Amino acid sequence: MDLIDRISRHFEDSAQTKLASIEWMAAPIAQAVEAMTGCLINNGKILACGNGGSAADAQHFAAELVNRFEMERPPLAAVALTTDSSTLTSIGNDYDFVQIFSKQVRALGQPGDVLLAISTSGNSPNVIDAINAAHEREMRVIALTGKGGGSIAALLGDDDIHLCVPADRTARIQEVHLLVLHCLCDGIDCLLLGVED
Repeated sequence: MDLIDRISRHFEDSAQTKLASIEWMAAPIAQAVEAMTGCLINNGKILACGNGGSAADAQHFAAELVNRFEMERPPLAAVALTTDSSTLTSIGNDYDFVQIFSKQVRALGQPGDVLLAISTSGNSPNVIDAINAAHEREMRVIALTGKGGGSIAALLGDDDIHLCVPADRTARIQEVHLLVLHCLCDGIDCLLLGVED
């Protein structure tokens, strides 16, 4: 096995997947930026959830908003629902792992807030449950998926936004997810701060 060749293929595959995603995803990403910015301007907040690598992405996104991305600005209201181990383990133990995000959405979510629901497969039961809870709370959902969107695609309403990476390989989907999150952060900053370039 030639490791250099294998590593080179990963870089090439990642770049090709990102380039192939532009036409498919640029417009819905712009819609998501506008939806999130509108939510924040109206004193709403963004709740984010996902499992595994997607949990890390939810935390990464929330950190970029609460602290800062690339420009100085006031902190923005975002909460990763993946970080409170006491809440997660108590819900998982007392009820069911499927409810670890939905109970938090019901506790924290308000009408006008946004749920960023991340699932590479689109089939994560606890993310699906969180989407249902967000709809109950009259929240808008922005779903970040891949593999055709899975079950999540069918759950989304007319006001929701689906950011579906046109790929099937989990690693490639996750790599595009990170780029999308950075696009969202940058777009929010640009709209809030009036940046033209």
